[in-house]
Amino acid sequence: MPPSPAQASPAGAGPLTRTPLGHLRARALGIPLQGDPGPYNAITDVPGVEVGYTTLISGEGPLAEGQGPVRTGVTAIHPRGRKGTADPVQAGWFSFNGNGEMTGTTLIEETGFLSTPILITNTHSVGAAHSGAIRWLTAKHPSLAKLWALPVVAETWDGYLNDTNGLHVTPEHAYEALEGAHGGPIEEGSVGGGTGMICYGFKGGSGTASRRIRFGDSEYTVGVFMQANFGWRPELTIAGVPIGIHLRENDPLDDVSWLAPPGAGSCITIVATDAPLLPGQCKALARRVPLGLARTGTTSSHFSGDIFLAFSTGNPGSVTSGPATLLGQPAARESQQWIPWGECDSLYAAVVFAVEEAVLNVLVANTDMVGCGGRRVPALPHERVCGLMSAHRVTLA
Repeated sequence: MPPSPAQASPAGAGPLTRTPLGHLRARALGIPLQGDPGPYNAITDVPGVEVGYTTLISGEGPLAEGQGPVRTGVTAIHPRGRKGTADPVQAGWFSFNGNGEMTGTTLIEETGFLSTPILITNTHSVGAAHSGAIRWLTAKHPSLAKLWALPVVAETWDGYLNDTNGLHVTPEHAYEALEGAHGGPIEEGSVGGGTGMICYGFKGGSGTASRRIRFGDSEYTVGVFMQANFGWRPELTIAGVPIGIHLRENDPLDDVSWLAPPGAGSCITIVATDAPLLPGQCKALARRVPLGLARTGTTSSHFSGDIFLAFSTGNPGSVTSGPATLLGQPAARESQQWIPWGECDSLYAAVVFAVEEAVLNVLVANTDMVGCGGRRVPALPHERVCGLMSAHRVTLA
């Protein structure tokens, strides 16, 4: 018999197997995973990256638009931390399936850099989060916002559990997430923008993972953060085992009041690295995200907005975000280093492995949630997953 989750991860376990609030992560179940994680196994293993949440959970019973129940929130990511916002990062983005939104991407495509924080929320709260980001930039980095700012705000839909048309996320909630961001271990599951999300018919939400790679005498980190709201239950695959087809009971898709087709939802993934990269190389990292998602079984529905952004914190201080001469500064002369294109394979592999684990962390770290009208989304059943993997002769760590 496989070890129980409690046996696999004792209460004093570290951040590789438990979240800050003590929820289990994928490694606590002994799931075999490739690659070498960083100390927190999180996007915050990339030096300087900070993550913040505002989580909104209130009310129960029938849906009363504008009143609740509320199961939503906002996630904030600072590429160089709150204090380093004025130092842009190289960036690239990729839309695998465009049934979704990520603002600010046309400027990233044009210039190859990102000079604002990143926010992730629910579909109908993009405007509120965008306004909150502008307020935060104006208050904390007024010189950066002096001319204009085009924040990155992405979304996934949480209308099965949340009063999504009630517009409960406000600019103040976005500001709070931005201001409360921090490094180190970060919570996973039903927190921040991922609070009301569903993944493979189980409780979805926020997840993260990282991988360390060697390049000559240097070590770099690739970290990912995702808001997971995608996948059809029968597709779910863990370590090559077809888990979902054996766990068909309590599937939200069996609820006839929900008209979403199989696989509907979305996935937003942010990839960070301290490896020095060009914008085109960042885009190449973003294009590898679907390979990690596919390892967990998804075939990507037409109704799923799968949009990914990657950035590099390498070459600090080498990129200007605005017309320096108009701001009374000397004209910039930029010089950068980057990893040769032919040496990027280990970075690509790190993205794939970290994305796969982030999906599993979302699922494992979660608990059941009941939302609008008593709709219930179950958490992934740990014991049954371990039993199915053992039955398929997968050796659990």
